[in-house]
Amino acid sequence: MADVDFKQIVSDAGIPTTEAELNAAWKEEVTNAGSTISNDSDYSPFWRVITALVTKPVLWMINFLIETVLPNAFLKTAVFDWAVELLADAVNLTRKDETFTTGEITFTRGEIGTSVTIPKDTIIQTPTLNGKVYQVKVTQPTSFLAGLSTVRVPVKAVEAGSAFNLAAGYYSILPVPMANIVQVRNEADWITSPGADRESNLDLKNRARNQFGTASDFHTDSVYRALISEFPGVTVDAIWFEHDAPRGPGTANAFVLFDFAAPVAQYLEDINTYITDEGNHGHGDDLQVFQMPEQTVSLTVTVWHKKGLATDAVTTLKNNVRDFVNAAFRENSLFSPTLTLPFSRFSFSNLDRELHEKFAGIHSVDYSLDDIVTELWIPRLTSLIVNIQETE
Repeated sequence: MADVDFKQIVSDAGIPTTEAELNAAWKEEVTNAGSTISNDSDYSPFWRVITALVTKPVLWMINFLIETVLPNAFLKTAVFDWAVELLADAVNLTRKDETFTTGEITFTRGEIGTSVTIPKDTIIQTPTLNGKVYQVKVTQPTSFLAGLSTVRVPVKAVEAGSAFNLAAGYYSILPVPMANIVQVRNEADWITSPGADRESNLDLKNRARNQFGTASDFHTDSVYRALISEFPGVTVDAIWFEHDAPRGPGTANAFVLFDFAAPVAQYLEDINTYITDEGNHGHGDDLQVFQMPEQTVSLTVTVWHKKGLATDAVTTLKNNVRDFVNAAFRENSLFSPTLTLPFSRFSFSNLDRELHEKFAGIHSVDYSLDDIVTELWIPRLTSLIVNIQETE
């Protein structure tokens, strides 16, 4: 749908929208009232006063109507948080708050015979990623069991938001070294509860639009989509349905695409409990919710950088390319490339364009894979190798 021209709508309603039109309307009103003004020059003191006291304030009000009131009266064009929240409230929705990532970090000790306790509030952090260091902290003191070299320690992100839902291996640094601890690392299944950003206006708008499809007494896709998207980190456009009675008549599956690379068994259990055990399903319905199926791929990216880059710049470029490609495969949210999706073609030529636009030091990029064409699944990286070399 084309953008709405609210100024034209106001003008079509016969309301002046420019200073010249307002002056003409004012003169017409004065004349119709029987007043005769002989000195109507734009430079006359009288009209300068009228412009200052009447025309300009009215023009401000009309522009406020055109630029603020009318656009924020409709879900499609609303831009201010308060406007979107009011429109969402009209369909019984509220904005989802931000949440903190929680999980478990694996600590490895060197000498098994030496007792080690990981204190509460111990900080584990990432290297600098796109100019920021991400940190999690230990939430309770944890000791190694006798004879074991590793222990999984509960942690919570120091800030709220989805950016802390990082893939395996990112949290690997103890800023304050600990005696006999030789390694810290977040494993592939480290997240217990995903962090989420405060719901964006776009996501809240999408939920509000979906809400209109829930008015029926029947549990349609819109109803189940609304139920599932109540949970943090789940958006209405990240849910796909399988309607072909996979477990017999009255059965269906819903597949949720999460933007973090971690098993979410407990999270999905909570969603399924909410729908099934707590009775939030249609009469006779059997709907089960699953994580979007995955197919693993290995990718090698070869980058030729421009001549003359310093060693530090080359290292930074290599790390940035790695993080950017990982972001495209939903391993982090450090950058904003085009993301992988079910039922789509992931274009490496488009990724190439985005890398060139983002990093000025790149001369050329090559990939070990052709475009990835997906169906009801999402590609996940089992390995990503970034080779970097200078242009000949």
